[in-house]
Amino acid sequence: MILVYTGNGKGKTSASVGQAVRAHGQGLVVAFGQFMKEPGIAGEQRVLAQLLGSRFLAVGEGFFRQESERPRHRAAALRVLAWAQAQLEEVDMLVLDESLYALGSDLVHTEELQRLVDRAQEKGRHLVLSGRGAPAWLVGKADFVTEMGEVKHPYTQGHKAQRGIEF
Repeated sequence: MILVYTGNGKGKTSASVGQAVRAHGQGLVVAFGQFMKEPGIAGEQRVLAQLLGSRFLAVGEGFFRQESERPRHRAAALRVLAWAQAQLEEVDMLVLDESLYALGSDLVHTEELQRLVDRAQEKGRHLVLSGRGAPAWLVGKADFVTEMGEVKHPYTQGHKAQRGIEF
């Protein structure tokens, strides 16, 4: 199955982590890669690294803010893509957190993600993709799409991100 967690609301990564834990708990072999998040920043990274070992990868460069940063962000995205292709040969489920953010920023090209989706389907692998702005082609191809909608968020009221909540 192709599963997509998208939308402007909080919870896409949390849903992806939950999906990975559920699958792992049922005996599936799971790999989890993060496109944008720097290693050692987000709370889920420590748990996923312990749970999945070498099947967890976070090599992101953080938020992509300036065009001058594109080469290093693109290099990190290519590293995750290569790792993901290799994981598809061995796992039952591959989770690619913030893959849609990387796609929307053109750090991952459409044809690269389409190849990955097609390969997952050919191999009978579950593929979980998360991030804002799921494109129509992916929504059409996916088996399961959840759109997270923001109703209220502390950031809009001037509060900074909270450790253990947003990261």
